[in-house]
Amino acid sequence: MTSETVFKYFPNLSEVQQKQIILLEELYKDWNQKINVVSRKDIDELYLRHVLHSLGIAKVQEFKNGSDIMDVGTGGGFPGIPLAILFPEVNFTLVDSIGKKIKVVDEVVEGLGLKNVKTKNMRVEEIPNKFDFIVSRAVAAMPTFVHWVKGKIKKESQHERRNGILYLKGGDLEEELKTYRNAEIMNLTDYFDHDFFETKKIVYLPLKFKG
Repeated sequence: MTSETVFKYFPNLSEVQQKQIILLEELYKDWNQKINVVSRKDIDELYLRHVLHSLGIAKVQEFKNGSDIMDVGTGGGFPGIPLAILFPEVNFTLVDSIGKKIKVVDEVVEGLGLKNVKTKNMRVEEIPNKFDFIVSRAVAAMPTFVHWVKGKIKKESQHERRNGILYLKGGDLEEELKTYRNAEIMNLTDYFDHDFFETKKIVYLPLKFKG
């Protein structure tokens, strides 16, 4: 599967964005040989399993220019890097506690010429800033994740959706989300026509604030 798959679902990308999407494969293949951040199987399906999957978030939430997004447990840079390409006027902070992963992310960000990405090699609990949305790809069960990001979300919302978490998850979420009655679950098959997305979902969890 090639970058054309991404362009099919996101037809309005600028020339710069298209070039950045195309360059992703070369950068990841190169860096993955030095530091393995994407499994061998997945590197051949980079555009489907990583890039398009990450961009599922953009199908449910458009980020406004100037907003602040944190990607927790970014690993090799997903979903943060594809989203940063799509939203060049949005500020992204990509966080991972594993230094070698952040090294790869830094190299890919530099290779793409992205100016809207900061990286942090630390635990999310140590991040002092607050964000409009926190995004992630299934790094922990939701109760654990909510605990990690407590106090990291801005009170004032500038989007129609209230600030909160946008979480890429798969499988049966009923047990995990039973304590979150206000969680909204969106199926990625509503946006992408491919078997890979059959069990893939985005969970939106607005965070409540005590006034």
